[in-house]
Amino acid sequence: MNISVVIPLLNEQESLTELHDWIARVMLSNQFSYEIIFIDDGSTDDSWEVIQQLSEKDHNVKGIRFLRNFGKSQALHAGFEKAQGEVVITMDADLQDNPEEIPELYDMIVNQRYDLVSGWKKKRYDSVISKNLPSKLFNWAARQTSGVQLNDFNCGLKAYNLEVVKNIDVNGEMHRYIPVLAKNAGFSNIGEKVVLHQARKYGTTKFGINRFIHGFLDLLTIWFLSRFARRPMHLFGALGVLMLLIGLGFTLYLGIDKVFVNPSGRLITDRPQFYIALSTMVIGTQFFIAGFLGEIVLRTKEDKKRYLVNDELNF
Repeated sequence: MNISVVIPLLNEQESLTELHDWIARVMLSNQFSYEIIFIDDGSTDDSWEVIQQLSEKDHNVKGIRFLRNFGKSQALHAGFEKAQGEVVITMDADLQDNPEEIPELYDMIVNQRYDLVSGWKKKRYDSVISKNLPSKLFNWAARQTSGVQLNDFNCGLKAYNLEVVKNIDVNGEMHRYIPVLAKNAGFSNIGEKVVLHQARKYGTTKFGINRFIHGFLDLLTIWFLSRFARRPMHLFGALGVLMLLIGLGFTLYLGIDKVFVNPSGRLITDRPQFYIALSTMVIGTQFFIAGFLGEIVLRTKEDKKRYLVNDELNF
């Protein structure tokens, strides 16, 4: 199979038929063998009924339905687990991503040997204040922190070699950072393509300004995980040593001063250096404990299913 198109969605019943027909036309005109995997992330409208109807008419359509809304990352993870195509394309269900981009994305993966190609919505049809400006700031911070030089981390239109999606773990809200996850897994040939962005035709956006707050918190998380996930003691132990050295330095200073320099001076407990030494040594000990606990958790953790599937179609 040439292409798997993975489409997570939430309450997009109006756009699904039009999106399916558009993708099918592109696939047929380019003679691709394909599958379209819709992942219904707990929709409360008739999205699942539309997917069922599409699957009855077109056996290339497959569906996964969550019991409730688990989030876009979990939906992508479920789709990646089922995907079988040589190239995996992800796109949003709101018709803002253009299926006409698929042949070029496919070519970049298959013939130009990219591991991952991320879309770049250079010209956007979103609100400048609530989306465009925060997005620019977010992308700048992501580039500086991750070292992955992409202009648009959050574009839903991406293409992957099948091996990539089978070897990365997308969880929490890490769908924004799949290129970073891929790089950390060893897939470093990451490209970018300017793609057409279209104004939303139906419904309203499911993401508000708070997604950027969550995005920055996730960015800190992935920075930590990419460097210290396997050895948390390397971070917490280093901080613990630093705090203990500061505390030890003040303790030696106070001891030498009291014994040799000014024995008749004020009590050690009346001096601010005493409390600095005490606080830093306590904090240093707590960092060590955090590092040990992190190592223990890492060695005893069990993989747990992060979403529950209610129904599947054509698998």
